[in-house]
Amino acid sequence: MKRFYIFVIRSLFVPFTMLALLGCSTLQRIPYSAADATSSRVLNIGELRRYSDEPVSSLNEEATHGTRSGSFSYLAISGGGADGAYGAGILNGWTGAGTRPEFSTVSGVSTGALIAPFAFLGSSYDPVLRDIYTSGIAGTLLESPNALSVLFGSGLYGNSKLHDLIARYIDQDTLAAIAAQHARGRVLVVVTTNLDTQRTVIWDMGRIASLGSPEALGLFRDVLAASVSIPVVFPPMLIQAEANGSSFQEMHVDGGVTAPVLTLPEAFLLHNATLSRSAHTEMYVLMNSKLERDFQLVPNTTVGIAARASASATKTQTRSVLQATYDFAGRNNLGFNLTFVDKEMTSSNTLGFDTDYMRALYQYGYDKARSGNFWAKAPPLDDRSPLKGRTMRTSAVRAVH
Repeated sequence: MKRFYIFVIRSLFVPFTMLALLGCSTLQRIPYSAADATSSRVLNIGELRRYSDEPVSSLNEEATHGTRSGSFSYLAISGGGADGAYGAGILNGWTGAGTRPEFSTVSGVSTGALIAPFAFLGSSYDPVLRDIYTSGIAGTLLESPNALSVLFGSGLYGNSKLHDLIARYIDQDTLAAIAAQHARGRVLVVVTTNLDTQRTVIWDMGRIASLGSPEALGLFRDVLAASVSIPVVFPPMLIQAEANGSSFQEMHVDGGVTAPVLTLPEAFLLHNATLSRSAHTEMYVLMNSKLERDFQLVPNTTVGIAARASASATKTQTRSVLQATYDFAGRNNLGFNLTFVDKEMTSSNTLGFDTDYMRALYQYGYDKARSGNFWAKAPPLDDRSPLKGRTMRTSAVRAVH
């Protein structure tokens, strides 16, 4: 992710300089109140989303609703931009190893939101994941930046190519397949950040898919687009909502702004809560990024300092979430499995969604998963390899039946 932060900051440096000199106009929005936000509904349905900071009791009720007896498997997929190629490779290699389970629940954030629907649907969609991250289509998302879009719009790049990419892979047939799995009690969720309320929004994509209408397809696509819309780089998604007799648009952006990965809602992680589930639960956390701290001689420049600071903040937040999840898993007797990009993996020398880099990272993830030795049993420690030591023992992945 570091090179992507550099790319973003370099791209924005001149526009923001112009902004300071020229000022800019704002795009007008229909105002709405905090009370409206609290009771807002989308598609006039109140059960399409939850919030990460809701009381534990309500989230526990949701977590146990409609689940099957026996083992329960949960796959959480993080953000990471172009590094989503690692996650695509891991899933395809896991299929090749013959040990990939059918997940009871799948969550996705940012680039993980693009992966999540196809991970949820199973190995028959592996070619789709490979295509998204290795065909070169992702490389078109960051073509032709427009400084005036920052000054007089809401993002450096337009989102038409992002919408085209999502529409290419998400159609009514895809929604029907997701709805069928939702009817079996399986759960697919995607995370966005509501900038108006500063809340982490957890969208029930299976319920949305089950509506089966053209409006549901539009919302499904909009939520995916919102989850990957890095603020300032891409315009936010304005999602139509209603409350108290009025209609307005909520502003949603990249889920990674508030949650780099949705392992568990913050209500669980911050309040020493317990999970009301009798079935054995195996948690798989797929991080499309490097987690270990690394040394770098930071250039004494505005861009270099800003890029390193942003990357450090994200890495620290991510490590904190993973440690809290690991502690929660220990308290609740959950299986904890973590995979991430090793710090020895060479990063791209170019910026943005470089196709050659993504192909190499995909293959790296594929080979790693195909070998069967790709799950760490605890978050990494800085003074040892994640695959060595008493606290970091790994084993071949166990299929959940």
